[in-house]
Amino acid sequence: MRAVVARRYGGPEALELMEIDKPEPGAGSVLIRVKAAGVNPVDRHVVAGHLDSILEVSLPLVPGFDVAGVIEAVGPGVTEFSAGDEVFGYVRTEQVQHGTYAEFVAAPVHTIARKPASLTWQQAAGLPLVGLTALQSLSRVGARSEETVLVHAAAGGVGSVAVQIALARGARVIGTASERNHEFLRSLGAEPVVYGDGLAERVRELAPEGVDAAVDCVGGDAVVVSQELLKDPSRVASIVDPEVTQRGGHQVWTQPDPSDLAALASLADAGDLTVHIDRVLPLAEAADAFRLSETGRVRGKIVLEIG
Repeated sequence: MRAVVARRYGGPEALELMEIDKPEPGAGSVLIRVKAAGVNPVDRHVVAGHLDSILEVSLPLVPGFDVAGVIEAVGPGVTEFSAGDEVFGYVRTEQVQHGTYAEFVAAPVHTIARKPASLTWQQAAGLPLVGLTALQSLSRVGARSEETVLVHAAAGGVGSVAVQIALARGARVIGTASERNHEFLRSLGAEPVVYGDGLAERVRELAPEGVDAAVDCVGGDAVVVSQELLKDPSRVASIVDPEVTQRGGHQVWTQPDPSDLAALASLADAGDLTVHIDRVLPLAEAADAFRLSETGRVRGKIVLEIG
């Protein structure tokens, strides 16, 4: 099968399109014929060797955690799925080596769920990691109906999904973004503000009494600013700033969870959640996908089309 492989650590130049052996599904796993694979910033960091202290990474490495595709075969003991089922998932296992930038991937059943019928293959492939991250972040800070939620980097992959989930819960959402993304945020239902110096004052113009919960998807001083605005300083979650825990908030390290994936699928099929695709590229252009991701100017998601 064709797969993108990194035989050494490095940047986009370390990625090669190669023929490798097709995996076999072990006990409790399924073999997925991949239709599309989502590209996330974490993929670049894995290939660069930046996460070796957190994850057990082995070379040669096929990058990628996000997948959408059709089950080709099931392994021993699998009763939840059958060949032909359409699924999507966040395929992160204890050993990071056999990822989703490939024509086939073996996935443990706890990392997948049935694909939302309302989403395209590309959208479904772009949802798992950002969707789980957004959902688990909002759950951690307890965002509820009629509360005001501040989302930093609200036009990005995680941020744009967090906006939609919070709105679906009945919350009011204020989102930070560059001015070029303000109309996009309004189209989602958020109230946009420009990030940077003076952010706290701009948010208070919209919410004079402050905000109830905050999700940080950008880092920098976002946690500090959030806590200036929060009624309860502990109700901030960050996906990028490890110091948030020292300030009494929550750091979110996304976990595969089939029930959370199913909840995301339900939101999508109810019309409350969609995935904005910034760019779709063929598998052979995975290195270009990394370069685009490095710019930090992606609105929504980059996806590799495979099957």
